[in-house]
Amino acid sequence: MADFESEYTHIRDGGRSFYAQKRGLIEVWGSEAIQFLNGLITNDIEALQDGAEMKAAFPNAKGRLLAVVRVLRKADRYFFETEEATYETVYENLFRFTMAGDFKVEDRSSDFTFVSLWNTDELEHEQDVLSFGRDVFVPNEQFEAFRANLLALPISESVYETIRIEEGIPLYGKDMDETTVVPETNIEGLVHYQKGCYIGQEVIARIHFLGKPAKLLKGLEFKGEVEIGSDELLNDEGKGAGKITSVVYSPKLEKTIAFGYVRNAFSKEGTELIAGELSCKVKDLPFLD
Repeated sequence: MADFESEYTHIRDGGRSFYAQKRGLIEVWGSEAIQFLNGLITNDIEALQDGAEMKAAFPNAKGRLLAVVRVLRKADRYFFETEEATYETVYENLFRFTMAGDFKVEDRSSDFTFVSLWNTDELEHEQDVLSFGRDVFVPNEQFEAFRANLLALPISESVYETIRIEEGIPLYGKDMDETTVVPETNIEGLVHYQKGCYIGQEVIARIHFLGKPAKLLKGLEFKGEVEIGSDELLNDEGKGAGKITSVVYSPKLEKTIAFGYVRNAFSKEGTELIAGELSCKVKDLPFLD
């Protein structure tokens, strides 16, 4: 507990911090890369400028989520980064098209070490470091020198979990999975609704243009540090309103916070819901920037 408190206070007081975890990194290139990629993901890869990144999803034919990725363009190369739980799915979805044209795919996950950084904005990264905002992939042979230059405190998994939820970052397998329809993730910038056809587009476009998702991933705030007795959410009339997926206590906010899928009718910020015997309020994500 003492380690949690010191690590959490350090990062929230502006101290340099980092967290290392396993993530997938896949490199894609070829003269037909844009054509193939735009048929697989929800965002418009053709609009991605050199040096820029974008979020995207890999859906199946029913519009359900296979993976959330970020794509970084470096000249004619596209680097896909995703969670450890989804990178094999992403790799398999990409690799199966390598025999269909000039489309090359390479798994680079074992060549790099992934770290998330906080309060290190002024640091200059080596040329070979791949930066996705504050998240970076460092070539393995450079990592020890990179870490020494950080002068940063590593944080534990429990602190990262608290920060993750405070900052509104859903986790595949916990806050979203293959039963989640892509728009239900409520992740900003994930879908480009004017681009050409891709797998699952019909379902995703129909939800956007003709209706609304049945439920949305939202934040939930409880008063104080509390034990939540149920993951089922009800409205004040006892009707089902959704389900909680992740819960932590936020020392910064001095309250228990959670992620949950909330039915659209109850998803407006400030709506009061009930979990077990506790009341909570719906909150737009993130809790903290």
